[in-house]
Amino acid sequence: MASKRGKMALAAYFNPTGHHVASWQHPRAQADAHINIQHYVEIAQTAEKAKFDLLFLADGNAVRSAHMDALSRSTQFVAHFEPLTLLSALAMVTKNIGLVGTASSSWNAPYHIARKFASLDHISGGRAAWNVVTSGNDAESQNFGVEHAYAHADRYDRAHEVVEIVKGLWDSWDDDAFVRDRESGLFFDPEKLHVLDHHSERYNVRGPLNVPRPPQGYPVIIQAGASDAGKELAGATAEAIFSPHLNIDAAREYYDDVKGRMVKHGRDPSHCKILPGLSIHVRPTEKEAKEDFEYIQSLIHPMVGREILASMLGVDLSGFDLDKPLPDPLPEHVGGSRGHYDSLTELGRKENLTIRQLGAHAAGARGKNVFVGAPEQVADYMEEWFEGNACDGFTIMPPYIPGALDDFCELVMPILKDRGLFRTAYEGSTLRENLGLPRPASRYSKEAKAAE
Repeated sequence: MASKRGKMALAAYFNPTGHHVASWQHPRAQADAHINIQHYVEIAQTAEKAKFDLLFLADGNAVRSAHMDALSRSTQFVAHFEPLTLLSALAMVTKNIGLVGTASSSWNAPYHIARKFASLDHISGGRAAWNVVTSGNDAESQNFGVEHAYAHADRYDRAHEVVEIVKGLWDSWDDDAFVRDRESGLFFDPEKLHVLDHHSERYNVRGPLNVPRPPQGYPVIIQAGASDAGKELAGATAEAIFSPHLNIDAAREYYDDVKGRMVKHGRDPSHCKILPGLSIHVRPTEKEAKEDFEYIQSLIHPMVGREILASMLGVDLSGFDLDKPLPDPLPEHVGGSRGHYDSLTELGRKENLTIRQLGAHAAGARGKNVFVGAPEQVADYMEEWFEGNACDGFTIMPPYIPGALDDFCELVMPILKDRGLFRTAYEGSTLRENLGLPRPASRYSKEAKAAE
């Protein structure tokens, strides 16, 4: 059977023990994953054996700010490996899968970003990708001598500029600059070295980069913003997007919006893969899948649930009784997402849920799409979104690792392959080749100058 849209792309999103907030307590999770390199080797190799396009490591530059009774029961953004270091190690034990690391455009110098990802691209043989985040968290800014995170518009203006500087640095050397001619004694051709010499109010970056041009030209640029500024950044720069949509209609609207913005920026809409997040609980039968989901939900500590609910509402709930409904009226949100505030308060009022119950609901999904079912049901759901032009594939977020990753690979992947929805072999050796993305020419090349 052949898919009318070809093959979907799949990213494997790895929080150390899994996406679910109580993942580390599940018996099929690796509790010490955050410091266990062998764990990462095994899950990377599992994802590669299944032919995932890429694996993605989330990251933050701070321990999460939260009430200690909740923070002490969580693994997410508490203590974990630095992603570029870890990905360089994983490059040595994998051959085909893409390696995506997060680096903040607010709290990294552009030169650092360019050098690290160019190095990873060479080390991995052309499999590196940079997840561009703008970091709106005060806990991060305070680790860099700034009391508060930059304002939303400023963060995205910076991101646009940082991406352009980084690309300019990746073009420092022509692809054939290093002649390494022993006979003449010429190591590189001076005519093929370029100084960026970028100057603006925010950044002064001379260059050139002291790493040769990456094998992919540019490592793949990935982004995850859902705000208008985030979509504009994606339309201008992103080659893959991790999107957060909970239903097919919202996903399709976002898909059309971003692809339209790409056209406005003179880009081919097929040169960006939109991959909504999907956390899947799958077992051989629907009954077993539901039991597994209910079990991990039962592991959520009420303090953790309340803290996640409070952060999504943008309201301090520490003074309210766990076993009573949300107060009415609820204080207006001062942070977080307005969409989360409206949807969660509506659900709590409609079903008369206590803070404990609503907290468990919010913590189980954490704003992401969760699907619970048997293998055929999961495949049907994914096929509906893909064939319905709501996405180009998915970011699979296993609720606990390695168990739920193994389940998806063993139970769902064969169905997707049988239906012609996913590859049975990698198309190439680089991430760009496997995603079907072109290799960008250097801005100094004859082709680029002719296009100008």
